[in-house]
Amino acid sequence: MARAFLFVLDSFGIGGAADAERYGDAGSNTFGHIARACAEGRADREGLRKGPLFIPNMLSLGLGHAAKTATGFSIDIGGKAQLASAFHGAAQEISSGKDTPSGHWEIAALPVRFDWGYFANRVPAFPAELTEAIIREGEVPGVLGNCHAPGTEIIERLGEEHIRTGKPICYTSVDSVLQIAAHEVHFGLERLYEFCEVVRRLVDPLNIGRVIARPFIGETAASFERTHNRRDYS
Repeated sequence: MARAFLFVLDSFGIGGAADAERYGDAGSNTFGHIARACAEGRADREGLRKGPLFIPNMLSLGLGHAAKTATGFSIDIGGKAQLASAFHGAAQEISSGKDTPSGHWEIAALPVRFDWGYFANRVPAFPAELTEAIIREGEVPGVLGNCHAPGTEIIERLGEEHIRTGKPICYTSVDSVLQIAAHEVHFGLERLYEFCEVVRRLVDPLNIGRVIARPFIGETAASFERTHNRRDYS
């Protein structure tokens, strides 16, 4: 049987979809913004890089042409346009939502035709009845966080309290997700996985796309770091 290899540049878009404004992403174009910043000198870093974006291999595969197809304008990447040596094109996702699983499902020919559930950007972010159920059925003394936050920042901010109290750090983002950070030793890696399985069941009625285990190590805010033992429950 013939095989195909699929390589994904995660979070590297070449133009926003028609519903981008719905998710606060109007005008999104990661490749275009990077290329423009390089062309204008805003990405120059002494001893690291300087000048227009230089990606000859990607351009030879048709990235520049695909970007023009998607956005309608050429991106200044320095020098003359390069002919592509590979088939190329641009596609717009038809799935609802902007989360990672929707994109992965659609790549595999299974577009998401329904809306995922999301947690509001407020404190607390989770409904009270959900938080109570997580504490009760997860058999923990409470939870920390309960808000929108970047993963590394919230671990640095609440990691020491987590170690002292045994309360897992629960947080979310603009994606349909509930992430749970816990110390691999003080809380326990297997216990974290079991806890995430409980939470996965509890958020099913809310149509939440993912529950993610985010284990970390270290003893102080200055030394905390996430490990490679992440696990997603979709």
